[in-house]
Amino acid sequence: MPRYSDSDKAWIYMSFAVLNREKEILQILEKLEADGMHGQDISNNEMAKSHARYLVGGRSNVENERLYRFEFPERPGALQKFLLGLQSNWNISLFHYRNHGAGRVLVGIQVPPQDSEAFENFKNNLGYHVVDETENPVYNQFLK
Repeated sequence: MPRYSDSDKAWIYMSFAVLNREKEILQILEKLEADGMHGQDISNNEMAKSHARYLVGGRSNVENERLYRFEFPERPGALQKFLLGLQSNWNISLFHYRNHGAGRVLVGIQVPPQDSEAFENFKNNLGYHVVDETENPVYNQFLK
């Protein structure tokens, strides 16, 4: 499946350094609006900073995809525990690993609606820190 969005719109994901974030970001956003474009400050979006900037390249429409940010413990068997806990009818549709003191992993998983309770049990029993990123605006704008 191609990762393609729309021939009429361009979604640009960029980062830059500023000296006075509140003042300069506001000026940049106002300038963009004046030029007929929309900007969004995602400075505090952890998923965007840790994962999405490495994955941006188009969008994909994956049915029943849920997006989660996990912290895997840095010990042998952590990934294996995760994989063995998945049901065979759940598909990993995205997997991005970042190691900065802890294994930070962004995972897209296709979970049929009827498996919602089983999936919640899986997450709770895993014992890893997890954040649901399914409604994250960066995911919805750049990756979904």
